[in-house]
Amino acid sequence: MGAGAPDAAGAPARSGQAGPVAGRGGQRLGTRGFWGTQTGPNPTDRRKKGSKHHLITDAHDTPLACRLTGANQHDSTQLIGLVQAIPPIGGKPGRPLRRPKSLYADRAFDSLLHRILLRWRRITPFIAKRGQPHGSGLGKHRWVVERTLSWLHQYRRLGVRYEKRADIHEAFMTLGCALICAKRL
Repeated sequence: MGAGAPDAAGAPARSGQAGPVAGRGGQRLGTRGFWGTQTGPNPTDRRKKGSKHHLITDAHDTPLACRLTGANQHDSTQLIGLVQAIPPIGGKPGRPLRRPKSLYADRAFDSLLHRILLRWRRITPFIAKRGQPHGSGLGKHRWVVERTLSWLHQYRRLGVRYEKRADIHEAFMTLGCALICAKRL
């Protein structure tokens, strides 16, 4: 049978399709490769495949949203997605809080588009500017995220990625964030 020959259901078979293969005792992998779509060549580690964790926290280092991307993805591509992923925060009488009042970020997120989109959502951006000398004072607020990331990476399954499937690794990342929240309570 050729690559374009119809299968038993009458639909033409596609070559390069990922999925189980009968009789070969394994799985054929398509264009996404061995470690899936959430990996990429790490620019700091000899282009080995790797993943990157993106995290947004409140001022008291409670994780609000997390994302997993390939190591070659720039941090700034995930900013708006993380802000949109913040769940409604209740606890006080009235409508639940759906957005933060301000957002502190480092130089990687410095762009006019991000500032405009954050202001459009009525969020005051405090983002360090590129090309300016260090000492802007924003580090007094941003260290909270770095500490929460270090707490997250203390869990062995998150420090080094052992899972081939991204959904399993994201589940462990969510579980790690839940454990951090439980310790905060």
